Amino acid sequence: MMPMQNEPAAVTFCREVLPAVSRTFALNIPVLPRPLDTAVMVAYLLCRIADTLEDEAHGAASAALLAELARLSTLPTGWEADARRFSEEGARVLRAQAPEAEVRLVEGTSRVLEALAVHEAPVREHVAACVATMTEGMGKMGDKGRASGGGLGLASLEETLEYCYYVAGTVGEMLTRLFQWYSPAVAERVGALEPRAVAFGNALQLTNILKDVREDLERGSCWLPRTLLAEYGLTPESLLEPARRGEAMKAHDKLVAVAHRELREAFEYVMALPGQERGIRLFCLWPLFLAVMTLRKLYGNTAVLERQTVKVSRRTVKWVMGSTKLLVARDSALKLLFAMLTAPLPR
Repeated sequence: MMPMQNEPAAVTFCREVLPAVSRTFALNIPVLPRPLDTAVMVAYLLCRIADTLEDEAHGAASAALLAELARLSTLPTGWEADARRFSEEGARVLRAQAPEAEVRLVEGTSRVLEALAVHEAPVREHVAACVATMTEGMGKMGDKGRASGGGLGLASLEETLEYCYYVAGTVGEMLTRLFQWYSPAVAERVGALEPRAVAFGNALQLTNILKDVREDLERGSCWLPRTLLAEYGLTPESLLEPARRGEAMKAHDKLVAVAHRELREAFEYVMALPGQERGIRLFCLWPLFLAVMTLRKLYGNTAVLERQTVKVSRRTVKWVMGSTKLLVARDSALKLLFAMLTAPLPR
């Protein structure tokens, strides 16, 4: 993302750090109209800081920092000095293996908050509300999926979806409010959008969980439901055993079907966005269709449980971006494309 002339230095910092922490959002945020693009960018980075603290600073330090991040996101009196202290403490408690880009982001928390401060009051309020709900949920759910929480995995599919809500469904709700703030045309369709906003976030998060299942397990985490695994005689601890590969893939494919269900509702969310808001539609279409292509690669693919990275190719990314640009305002064509691409997926 290129900095704008006379742009605050804190916003420029956000533009520079974004591509290092998210390839997807670095692609789709620039298609949003101004000033919605910077509002969404700052919101995403604050959520990413929370995610990094949850993943890379476990235990009491993580919980305390998440609570403090929620407080600072409201920009209380004296927040500037507190934010500088938070940036130093947050970077200090991250594990040594934490990705360099994420360490830099946490170190720059005070600058991200500075970028939030330049936005209008409604933007600040929507972002702070999202960060508050997200961090509260992370505090509630964080250790449940880790060995430190008394056993790997979450209790049920409902609990897995609850986790998805806190870390991503909340973002779907916030994006809907920011879209309404920016666009009167979006505000007119709030009745169709709000009931589907959570599914938009949940679908993307569940796809990521299914893609990263082995990596998460090797890090001592699992966000899959133990009850569903038990249907196939599995536990999170036995999921990667080569001798159990057949059962493991049946369980994984069943969760692919759940993600597919969430993606179908997410697609209805995008279709409820007004066609004249091309930037907002593209912002949503790109990650949604990339999630569809990711599920296609995951379905029935044993590589997801082996030491390989399963992800869509750059060629596929370019195809998704190009085709949806052409069809962005053509609802019937988008519906046909979505139906064709999801046809191989289980229901």
